[in-house]
Amino acid sequence: MTRRRLLPALVATTALTALVVGGARARDVPKVATGFIASVLCSETFVSGLDPDRTLSETRAAMPGAGLLSWAMDVRVDRAAKDVSVTLLGLGRSHAVYRDGLGCHVDHGESRDWPTVRLSPPQPALLPDIAPPHVVAPATPALAAALDRAFAEPEAPPFRRTHAVLVMKDGKVIAERYAPGFTLDTPLLGFSATKSMTATLIGILVHQGKLSLHAPAPVAAWQSESDPRHAITVDHLLRHTAGLALGSSLQASLLSALEPVNRMKFVEPDRAAFAESMPLKTAPGAVSNYHDGNTVILSHLIRDAAGGSAADVLRFAHRELFDPLGMASVTIEFDAAGTPEGSSQMLASARDWARLGQLYLDDGVVAGRRFLPAGWADYVATPTPNAYVGLGAGFWTNRGDSFGANYRIAHGWPRDAVFAKGTLGQYVIFVPSERLVIARFGRTVNWPPEADGVAQLVSDVIAATRGE
Repeated sequence: MTRRRLLPALVATTALTALVVGGARARDVPKVATGFIASVLCSETFVSGLDPDRTLSETRAAMPGAGLLSWAMDVRVDRAAKDVSVTLLGLGRSHAVYRDGLGCHVDHGESRDWPTVRLSPPQPALLPDIAPPHVVAPATPALAAALDRAFAEPEAPPFRRTHAVLVMKDGKVIAERYAPGFTLDTPLLGFSATKSMTATLIGILVHQGKLSLHAPAPVAAWQSESDPRHAITVDHLLRHTAGLALGSSLQASLLSALEPVNRMKFVEPDRAAFAESMPLKTAPGAVSNYHDGNTVILSHLIRDAAGGSAADVLRFAHRELFDPLGMASVTIEFDAAGTPEGSSQMLASARDWARLGQLYLDDGVVAGRRFLPAGWADYVATPTPNAYVGLGAGFWTNRGDSFGANYRIAHGWPRDAVFAKGTLGQYVIFVPSERLVIARFGRTVNWPPEADGVAQLVSDVIAATRGE
C-alpha cells in the first residue's frame, strides 16, 4: 500500500471558485481533482506497471496549480485489490478500479457488475514487422544526437521528463530510446492522443458504410428534427465544431476542473449520456471548441455500431484495426456505462502508437487491404476553419493558416506534419513528405509549448534522415 499527501489553501480555492463560477460547479472540483489523479495512477500502475510514487510526482509537477491542493489530498494504492483511492479532506473521494482486459475506470459503485471480457486469439498481423524484438539503437550519429537532445533536461524547470522516443522511416524503426523504468513493451497512456485512435475507428465504420460523415449523427437524444442538435454531424464531432455547451479541454490546470466537460469525465458514470444531454452554445459547424465531450459521443457511436457493449467494442477494434496492424499491447479503458473512454484513455507501447502513424502514411491500406476510406488521411489533415490551434478531423494539422500551424512551422515543423496529441507531452507525428513517424511520450507541462522539446526533435530527426 502506498500513501501520499498530494494535490495548499483548499478552503480559499473553493471559496474563490464559488465566487467565480457559482457553487454548483465549485462542488465538482474535489471530485474532478481526485478523479484525475485516481485514474492516471490506476492506469499507469496496473496497466503500464510503473512506480505510482513516480507517476504522482511527475504528474503533479506537470500540472500548473496542482500544488494548491497537494497538502490536502490522500492517495492510497492497493496493489492486492488493484485499485486506487484518493480523498480530499472529506469533500471528495474517487475510487479507480482495475479490471483485467479493460484497464481502469473511476468507479461509481458498479465495478463488481462488470463481466470478464474474453477475446479470441489475435489474427495474424498484416503490417510487416517494424522492428526486431530489441531496442533499436539510432542508425546514425545524427539520430543519436537528436535523441540525446530529446532526453536532456534543462538546468531549471520546466523539465521535459521524456519517457519514450521512437523514429520510424519507410515503415521501419530506425531509432528508439526509453527512460529508466520504461521499455519497448510499456503501455504508454496517450491522454488525448486517444482521440486520433477514436477517429480511426470512426473512419473504419465510415468505410464499412455504418456511419456517414455529413448526415445527422445517429444519437438517439437528437433525432427529433425540431431539436437544434439534430444538425450535428459526425464531421462536426470530429472537428470539435458541434457547438455543445461543455466548456474546453485545452487546459491542464486547476482551473480546468471548473469546466462541465470535466464533470462529465470524473463525476458522471455515463459520460456520453451527459454530453449528449447538453444544450448548444453555438450553432453546429459555426465555432471551433475543442473538448472531450465531442469524442465521448463518437465513442458512443462506435459502441452502438459494434454491438452495444464493451466486449463488442474490443472485438471490433481488435478485428478491424489492432490485430491487422500487429498492435499487441493496446488497452482501451471504459466508463461505467461500457462506452470507451475514447477521448483520453488508451494505452499502448510506443511501437504500437507508431503503427497508427504508419497506417496514415499508407492512406489506410495494409498489405493491399483498405481499412479507411480512400483519402481519409487527407481528410483528417484538412484544417478546420477558425481552429486557432490547428485542428483537422480527429488529428492536429500544420496545413492552413491557423496560429498553431504557423507557430509550429516557425519552430521547425514541416507544413505537411499531422499528429495525434495528448496533454502533458504525448505525440504521434506523421510526415508524408519525409516518410516519417515520430512518437514521443513524457510528462511535461503544456506551456510554454517548447518545454517538451518536440519541435526541436522533429527538426533534428528530419535533418538526420533526409537523403536516406
